[in-house]
Formats: sequence, structure tokens, C-alpha cells
Amino acid sequence: MDENALRQLFKSLNRFMLLMWQLGLGKMLNGWPSVGGRIMVLTHTGRKTSLHRRTPVNYALIDGDIYCTAGFGHASDWYRNMKVNPHVEVWLPNGWWHGIAEDVSESQNRLPILREVLIASGFAAYAADVNPRVLTDEELDEKTAVYRLIKIHRTKPCTGDGGPGELAWIWPLLTFILLPLLIFKCKR
Repeated sequence: MDENALRQLFKSLNRFMLLMWQLGLGKMLNGWPSVGGRIMVLTHTGRKTSLHRRTPVNYALIDGDIYCTAGFGHASDWYRNMKVNPHVEVWLPNGWWHGIAEDVSESQNRLPILREVLIASGFAAYAADVNPRVLTDEELDEKTAVYRLIKIHRTKPCTGDGGPGELAWIWPLLTFILLPLLIFKCKR
């Protein structure tokens, strides 16, 4: 699959994943990480618009910090936004956090950390023709030369409106509407 087609596929999947998080189903998305990957939502500020943007990305937790990768490198909008304003929020299956993002692509530990992130990405790495479980360090380095490795240090928990599950109110409403219809239909 060429890079443009892959980017379009991920953009479509991202809209679906973001909706699932907003509906309160983020934990379910992370239910089978070896297939679907470990997915978080990264909230960043647009470098041109100053609007808050949300992007689902794969991640790995290593020593309390969150690591993710921009697989399309400098071309990734969220990466460019994060470079201008490193203050981000992350929605994880176990909480919602403020954090500071930092590009650690030049770190000496880049390859082992990147390998962990790619393993945690489930199908996404394989869709990009990267098998992190079998590639040598040299092969992995070559295949991921444009990838940017991001470290996010959580600074404090978030609370309030606008976080994961912000559309979860839909479930009780649907139950309130559909349950009487179901009961009525069963009684007929």
C-alpha cells in the first residue's frame, strides 16, 4: 500500500476511534492490544488555528512515561502542532492527563523504545510493512528512519468536561428511548 493510501486509511480509522473514545468506549478499543494496538487520544493545539485537535495514536508506557511515534514523520500534522506547542492532553484507558511532549528521536534508546511502541501498535506497524518482532536493529532503523519518537511526561490529571466519554450521555438516552419500544414490541 502506498503512503497516501495508508494515510487516508489511518485518517478514516482515526475518526472512528475518536468517536469510540467520545462515546466512553476507549477501554474497549484497548481490549485486544496485540491486534488493535494500545490506543490513546492526543489533544494538541493547532499551530495555525490555535484550536484544540484530537488524534488517536498508538502508545507504550515505559517507566511511567508515554511514548508514541509519528509514523509519517514531519508530515504528521499532530507532530508539527506538538513541536510548536508541546503542552498536550492524553486520554488513556485509565485516565486523562495533561502532559509535556518532547521529540526524543535522537535519543540513544530510540530503537528499543520505538520497537516497544511498534509492538504495542498491533496491526498498525504491520500495515506500514514494519514487523518489530523480527526486524534486526539495523533493519528497524532503516524502515523507520522518518519516524519521530515522542515522549510525553504526564504532569497532572484532568477532570471536567471535554474529556474521554464526553458523549457517553447517549447510552442512557438510547436506553430510555429503545427500552419502552422493545417492551411494547414484546407485549404484542
